[in-house]
Amino acid sequence: MSDQYLLSRQLDHLAELQTRYERALADNGYDSLLIASGAAPYRYGDDQAWHFQGYGPFLHWTGLAGQENAWLWVRRGEKPVLWLYQPVDFWHASPSLPEEPWQQFIEVRSHQEKDVPDLENTGRLAVIGDPACLGGAPGDHNPDELLRAVEETRVHKTGYEIECLAFANRAALRGHRAAREAFLAGESEFGISLAYQLATQQREADAPYHSIIGLNEHAGTLHYQYYDTKAPARPRSLLIDAGVRFRGYCSDITRTTPGEGEGRFGALVHGLDQVQQRLCDMVKPGVDYIDIHRKAHQGVAALLSATGMVSGLSDDSMVEQGVTRAFFPHGIGHYLGIQVHDVAGKPTAPPADAPFLRLTRKLEEGMVVTIEPGLYFIPSLLQPLMEGALAKHVNKSMLEELRGCGGIRIEDNVAVTGTGARNLTREAEL
Repeated sequence: MSDQYLLSRQLDHLAELQTRYERALADNGYDSLLIASGAAPYRYGDDQAWHFQGYGPFLHWTGLAGQENAWLWVRRGEKPVLWLYQPVDFWHASPSLPEEPWQQFIEVRSHQEKDVPDLENTGRLAVIGDPACLGGAPGDHNPDELLRAVEETRVHKTGYEIECLAFANRAALRGHRAAREAFLAGESEFGISLAYQLATQQREADAPYHSIIGLNEHAGTLHYQYYDTKAPARPRSLLIDAGVRFRGYCSDITRTTPGEGEGRFGALVHGLDQVQQRLCDMVKPGVDYIDIHRKAHQGVAALLSATGMVSGLSDDSMVEQGVTRAFFPHGIGHYLGIQVHDVAGKPTAPPADAPFLRLTRKLEEGMVVTIEPGLYFIPSLLQPLMEGALAKHVNKSMLEELRGCGGIRIEDNVAVTGTGARNLTREAEL
């Protein structure tokens, strides 16, 4: 894919956004909408700010993740206007923009103040963004119904968005390969993080989320947030959940690698990978995402039975009695786009058997989702199982052996097509 092709797709994307936003404005009785990019708040009691990545609807239009104090004005029947905050400043550099075709679609202006730009002929105006940044802006601030309509504009990705997500997958996989090599070479979690950043050429602060890099038992903490600087004496497993942001769009990929000599754990990784690929094959228009989640529990049950980790119970019984939830406690995935956990996924609450599920809709063409089953050895979840009424069905010695490996998660990013799915992650591995 050439840069020129991608930039031409961006013009189509912006034209589609204009149509979607004009419809949302009309349906909610507004003539124009002012979107604040936001600004990084300062840490309490400090003169240093948090790192900034921008407000979702602003990124949806511009992809400019690092532009603080910028404003985008969207009007019905008019060209959008973008104000970029570009003060004369010798303390900080102002981000510069390359000349690209999208600037023909959006009028770009510069301003040296953080305040709301002067607007004329706004009609009925809405303003959306971080309330702390809206200040004395005119118009209605963050009206609920319009916000819901704006979030809905992000559910069905344009062709441009899917190509950006595909690029973010390719870039992230370079990092995952480097991370795996660093792990097998005996690196620490910190060293693996550096290898990932070097391969992706993206600072962790600019990545879509803090990378999860867990060795051994750390892989059993779902959002493990630390990096040990010392490698374990016996490196048994690596779980890395890490992505890349490209033109505002996020990849979110997880891979698990067994250490040398970890045959039993390696067989489980291979088994869960097979389960994960079958779940990815379920993705197509009309499929209820909740059904994919429930099928994942059936797959985990089959894996527990096949390995002898749990015996004397049917797969259905394991699911019904909550055995699989002790090994797989989270949801099967979520929407993906400008945000890692993209918006509008839960018009209805998740079911009782999947309380942490972030997506409860039927799949439609243009949606992009993650598929990420897991199988973990988390003491706080397994202890009640091993001490309760079902304890006789659990192979305690096997669990004790595997506990030091932490767990397994395998995650791909999948776009729903008109007839099936496009696995953006697996295609990038070829």
